[in-house]
Amino acid sequence: MRNAGPIESPTDPFASVPLPTSAVTRRPRIEGLPPGVSRDIFGPPEKQEQKPAQGPGAPGGPSGKGTLPPVPPAQPWPMAADKQPASRPATAFGAPERPSPFEPEPPRRGRLLPSLIVLVLVLAALAYVVPAVLMSGSVLRGTRVAGVDIGGLTVTQAADKLRSELGAKLSKPVVADIGGKKDTIQPDEAGLELDVVATIGQAPSGFPSPVEVWRGLVGTTELQPRISVDSSQLTRTVEGLAESIDKPAVEGRVTYSGLLPRARRPEDGVLLDRDDAVRRISQAFLSGGGPVALTLRPAKPATTPEAVTEAMAKARAAVAAPVTLTLDGKQVQIPPAMIAANLTYNADGDGALVPQFDAERVLASVEGSLVDAAQQPRDASYQIVNGKPVLVPARAGRGVNDKLLARDAEKVFAEGGERTIPVRLGTVAPSVDTTQVQGLGIKELVGEFSTTFDCCQPRVKNIQRMAQEIDGYLVRPGQTFSVNEVLGERTVEDGYVEAGQIVGGRMVNIVGGGGSQFATTLYNAAFFGGFDDVEHQPMDYYAPRYPAGRDVALLYPDLDLKWRNDSEYGVLIKATATETSVTVALWSTKRYDRVEAVTSERRDFTPFRRESSAAAGCLPTVGEQGFTIDVTRVFHLDGKVVKKDKKLTTKYRPQTQTTCTAVTQ
Repeated sequence: MRNAGPIESPTDPFASVPLPTSAVTRRPRIEGLPPGVSRDIFGPPEKQEQKPAQGPGAPGGPSGKGTLPPVPPAQPWPMAADKQPASRPATAFGAPERPSPFEPEPPRRGRLLPSLIVLVLVLAALAYVVPAVLMSGSVLRGTRVAGVDIGGLTVTQAADKLRSELGAKLSKPVVADIGGKKDTIQPDEAGLELDVVATIGQAPSGFPSPVEVWRGLVGTTELQPRISVDSSQLTRTVEGLAESIDKPAVEGRVTYSGLLPRARRPEDGVLLDRDDAVRRISQAFLSGGGPVALTLRPAKPATTPEAVTEAMAKARAAVAAPVTLTLDGKQVQIPPAMIAANLTYNADGDGALVPQFDAERVLASVEGSLVDAAQQPRDASYQIVNGKPVLVPARAGRGVNDKLLARDAEKVFAEGGERTIPVRLGTVAPSVDTTQVQGLGIKELVGEFSTTFDCCQPRVKNIQRMAQEIDGYLVRPGQTFSVNEVLGERTVEDGYVEAGQIVGGRMVNIVGGGGSQFATTLYNAAFFGGFDDVEHQPMDYYAPRYPAGRDVALLYPDLDLKWRNDSEYGVLIKATATETSVTVALWSTKRYDRVEAVTSERRDFTPFRRESSAAAGCLPTVGEQGFTIDVTRVFHLDGKVVKKDKKLTTKYRPQTQTTCTAVTQ
């Protein structure tokens, strides 16, 4: 190239380094070392291979201008014994020189304090973990419940200890003061029970925290016992108290004794405040027993004395002469005695007394004089003939409308006036038509049960009256039968009398007493008939005349017996009662070969108390111990068990033996 000067030096810096002359190089060529690097690292000088200089300016090397500067003299390799400079020189690349791997590091200061801290932490952890592991799985040590130490016990052991040592301490009775009359309520009557699960649930258990470990080692944990009260059982007990305390307001009323009107004057009454009583008795038991005053609230009648006086005058006029019924030239008289037997003046709720006349009952006696028996309607029904149900078909007929007659007669007895009442015959359809009972499969006995009782007691009349009212009742497929709905409230007017019955643990006299016997008999007939149990309440106390675990408490309107006809057939109820027994038979179509009651052994016996009473109207009771029993209903068909009901557990309370010490006059 023109005007190009000679190349002073190669552009490639490695071009100045001569290539090796031999294919095998035994030692590395050392042309130049970085500053501070001595050749001594390759061995003594005399053993190092001598090579001719190849750099610029050396003999045999490139010459001319632009040669590389000479390599500075080699520096000795620093040794450990040499004194280290205050600061390390930078290498050719600008990075500080690394220390020798053989150079020992100076001892680090401050290592002792962290080691001590770690040791203390390990010891503290062990001081917590070791006792925590020992305490885990049990109630925290030092735990007490009303003075009973349960610390360190398992939950099961703690529960057993509380039941045995604490249960008796909490069984203190409550003395109820009701208007100056005192009555003692025992814990079992209130359903009082130590709630062991809830009590132990307050106690620390499981794996304890550090705070709980410390408290378990040096302190105590005091817990209050948890007490449960069976509110439903206590309500029944309060109901028993109320039956002997309540004095309902008396409404004015006029009835007859023969032909003579008798007035019942309205009177104020007092009633036990039941809800308040349940609350106060519960609080008294939870506070450890003792006296408690219960509240009576006044009950005011709706009628006034003036209304009774006015009704008395109307009652005298009502029986002053007969009432004549006329029909198509025929007539019949209702004599004053029959009027008096079927007429009362009752409160209407607005303060007055109005006449109520039982025309249906009167017509049963006199309608035959106006209408031939062959013309009267007849309901469809069944009769048992030679052990088989026979359908008696319904028949429409003609008769006097009893509701219209009652309306017209009551107007005469309230306002006076003409005492002849014209009546008219009309077509009267039967209450139960043949089609309603036909084809329901009522053909055989599917369930029957009987219970016995002592003769000649007031309760016998009530049992017989209930059997009479329910006999012939037809329960249709899918229908639920209710004793209280069918019978209604048992009253003197309906033929019931006062008789003893246990209510809330006390024997009291109530109208219709003894009804539980009929309900128990009907329940067992439905039980063995295989029908659904919808509602029933077992009795609080066991009575030997009833099957254990299969008895029924009946009290209007609170305690009822209900069962459902879950079959596709009708069920005919036939009930009969003698002076010593009652029997209920159910007729339908069998669905099972056999229905069995599997009864467990009696367990958890509790003894009964003995007490005496000098109170007026005291009714003695026979003591019965309490126990628990299970009953399971099992259904058999074609030699196999096809169904089982859920187990029914009944827990009977011990019935106190009461001896009456009042001196009879």
